[in-house]
Amino acid sequence: MAKLSRVMIVGAGEAGQMVISEINKNKGKLNRKVVALVDDDDQLIGQLVCGKIVDGKVDDIPTLVKKFMVDEIIFSIANISNKRKKEIIDICRTTSCYTKTIPSFLEIIDGKVDFKLIRDVEIDDLLGRDPVSLDMDKIRDYISDKIVMVTGAGGTIGSELCRQIYKYGPSKLVLLDNYENNVYSIQQELVMKYENQVEMDVVIANVREEKRLDQLFSSFKPDIVFHAAAHKHVPLMEANPTEAVKNNVFGTLNLLKVSDKYKVKKFVLISTDKAVNPTNIMGATKRLAEKLIQIYNGISSTDYVAVRFGNVLGSNGSVVPLFKKQIMAGGPVTVTHKDIIRYFMTIPEAVALVMQAGAMAHGGEIFVLDMGDPVKIDDLARNMIRLSGFEPDVDIDIVYTGLRPGEKLYEELLMAEEGLKVTDHNKIFIGSPQRFNEEEIFSRLAEMKAAAVEENSDKVVSLLKILVDTYRNPDDVNKLI
Repeated sequence: MAKLSRVMIVGAGEAGQMVISEINKNKGKLNRKVVALVDDDDQLIGQLVCGKIVDGKVDDIPTLVKKFMVDEIIFSIANISNKRKKEIIDICRTTSCYTKTIPSFLEIIDGKVDFKLIRDVEIDDLLGRDPVSLDMDKIRDYISDKIVMVTGAGGTIGSELCRQIYKYGPSKLVLLDNYENNVYSIQQELVMKYENQVEMDVVIANVREEKRLDQLFSSFKPDIVFHAAAHKHVPLMEANPTEAVKNNVFGTLNLLKVSDKYKVKKFVLISTDKAVNPTNIMGATKRLAEKLIQIYNGISSTDYVAVRFGNVLGSNGSVVPLFKKQIMAGGPVTVTHKDIIRYFMTIPEAVALVMQAGAMAHGGEIFVLDMGDPVKIDDLARNMIRLSGFEPDVDIDIVYTGLRPGEKLYEELLMAEEGLKVTDHNKIFIGSPQRFNEEEIFSRLAEMKAAAVEENSDKVVSLLKILVDTYRNPDDVNKLI
């Protein structure tokens, strides 16, 4: 018979008791034995819970792990803030034990903890961010029974938008993407999960093609457009500036035009913190897209808004999937700079706030999401290595490769001249609208379009620097840090 894994349970409450009972009843099948139990309730210390004495408090975990020769820790508190959960898991990670967690209170159905749902601690658990509160009625009021189009519907943000929009009961959901495999995947996921409760159409189209968009908008007549389609990879866009402006600038402009023509009620651009004082082509194109949003809002009956946020965990091209692959391969894990920091959100949280901002929008706003505290990428890499059961710099090496083209050490969420206004939601803020010389911008855009068609990268970049006067060389920015 295989050696039983010696388990510490964190949490002697109802959820913890369920886990203990299941392990006790299925000791052989689960190959586990509860040898230690901790809880922060003073009245429980020394008491018998499901046949096991509560041995101590959370701060005693490292000592008790050694005393009872614990192999595995199972975090078993369902109703707890993410901040406190992070603090406790950080203590667990100071030991050499594998750490697992039960689902959160909101994920548990019928109050039962199924042992099959106990999972490894993920990097999301270490963000310490509590779930966002939403005005569900306000979101439902502007989504329900409306025709909603999502561009880039197969991407990380676009697909999550589709998942969340579907739940609010639009009359039709139009999934638009240029890449058929990903958008087909989200379509099939929604069909299997909801059995065609909402009418859905998938269209393969490129936002660069205005005639194709005109035909689609004429046919579907969407009430709401969420524009998530974009080239987002910073180093790749540095090397391909004409492609960046064709997609991020002129693709957005095409959508703004047809949205105005076909009387779309609300248009929401998914933007980025990299648009603030940009040091790269990608960020500069998104800042220019934000300017176009505010210009069109002044000349159209459509409400045009942008929502700006930082990195999302697990998105395509982000560091988390890359680090996971590198750890699985035995390392090394590559970090560009020891001091580089980024803001992170979970994908569902970011999208939920995008939808909430859309409900609050009157037109012309740039909404800025509260990204919480910045995260050092070096710390992120080390945490992920530990979560995988390895020791950084011992089992898995970390290599510092240097900043990539267009990359800066830190990201900002607001430009100084934008100011900041609070909203009714504590995690959503509004940057003050800016005034622009529209005639000059459209004249320069015409030049840029011609230069992009001619594949004149130097002229495209030169015009981008004129159109986005906050666009600066990253080397100059990083020298100030």
